[in-house]
Amino acid sequence: MTRYIDISLTKRGVTCVAELHDDLAPRTCAAVWGALPQEAGVFHAKYARNEIYTLVDAFAPEEPGPENPTITPIPGDVMYFTFEPWQLTPKSHGYGGDAAPKIDLALFYERNNLLLNPDFGFVPGNVFATIVRGLDEIAEAAQDLWLRGMEGESLRFERREGGL
Repeated sequence: MTRYIDISLTKRGVTCVAELHDDLAPRTCAAVWGALPQEAGVFHAKYARNEIYTLVDAFAPEEPGPENPTITPIPGDVMYFTFEPWQLTPKSHGYGGDAAPKIDLALFYERNNLLLNPDFGFVPGNVFATIVRGLDEIAEAAQDLWLRGMEGESLRFERREGGL
């Protein structure tokens, strides 16, 4: 059975629907599905280009490892990254000094993305879902986030019951 998640910018009241890739990233899908809902402050990517994401505490009993990885996500890709504390400590990132691993749940809303961080190189992530409804709306809201700021905004991932 196909599974879906809702991804929302809560303050802006915009939601898109993504289909999980249980066939291509089964461990990642199981980890994310089992930990939903997840919600935290949203960021707009500095390096990747057309990405919004949130950082949450590690939640998988066992990290899924690389599955369906890419460094060149396309519009509609929903991705999972694991970051160790040392990867998030540069002052340029503005994340604070948490000493625990973080999970980055991200969505890409436009083309021409390259997951390259000048601090430590290429950053492959797992594509575990694709936006199947509401990409234009979330892209418009993400662009507004880039232009007007992210203060008070959060990104929420939650199970969608009952299909599209």
